[in-house]
Amino acid sequence: MERIQYDVGDVVRMKKKHPCGSDLWKITRTGMDFGMKCEGCGHAVMIPRVKFERMARAIVQKAGQDTPEP
Repeated sequence: MERIQYDVGDVVRMKKKHPCGSDLWKITRTGMDFGMKCEGCGHAVMIPRVKFERMARAIVQKAGQDTPEP
């Protein structure tokens, strides 16, 4: 099974929505733990890599791109 490459600056769609209503998060840190910032309200969290990989659904926008992917 091939792992998806996540980079700092990627915007990902998560399985569950944040209480603010947004399910889009920008990755701020990668490693054993992932740092993420909610695109809706700006709340920042850190979660373990294993939990992140289970909860992430898709990369909506790669770091450095101006337009989201369909």
